[in-house]
Amino acid sequence: MAKNTGPACKLCRREGEKLFLKGERCYSAKCAFDRRSFAPGQHGRSGGRGGRGGSGTGRESDYAKQLRAKQKARRVYGVFERQFRRYYAKALKSRGITGLMLLQILESRLDNVVYRLGYASSRAQARLLVTHGHFIVNGRRTDVPSMTLKVGDVVAVREGSHGAKYFQELPPFAENRNTPAWLGRDLKSLSGSVLRLPERAEIEGSLNEQLIVEYYSR
Repeated sequence: MAKNTGPACKLCRREGEKLFLKGERCYSAKCAFDRRSFAPGQHGRSGGRGGRGGSGTGRESDYAKQLRAKQKARRVYGVFERQFRRYYAKALKSRGITGLMLLQILESRLDNVVYRLGYASSRAQARLLVTHGHFIVNGRRTDVPSMTLKVGDVVAVREGSHGAKYFQELPPFAENRNTPAWLGRDLKSLSGSVLRLPERAEIEGSLNEQLIVEYYSR
């Protein structure tokens, strides 16, 4: 499975805002974005974010806005370009508003659901936990973070993982995390279920799905 091995904080700096890719660290004084919020690279301090390359000055082009919207969504959910294109193609064929369908597909990924349930501090950590086989879906063990869940699917920590120190200390941490209304959670059994698809107001508000649709519609 491909993954980004570069510094996560550079991705936040490139987008000009915190994407909370490193979980609790992003809320602490150790957050690199708070110390260096300018874009990475030799032109980061003074070049601005205009133009296609993000290093020019002046008004940002429509293409640049669309590209940044697409890149931001990819980075938030930890998805690479080829997979993101497949999600868009699937959303395009679905009934409903393409942009909303795309976001609902991204939200329905197993790693995102684990993160939303509060069983991981970041999507990256959720991907790692799933990859290591700590979760089961509908009673079956899976190690595929990109697995798309459906309404009625049940996610739970594998019984053999309950004794691990991380999961023993998890309930107090998870209890402080709000769970969206489209998910149900049972901290006693460290499980959760998909009650329905998320509404737009329940998805990251700073994402601009319309610009993403415009980018792929060029």
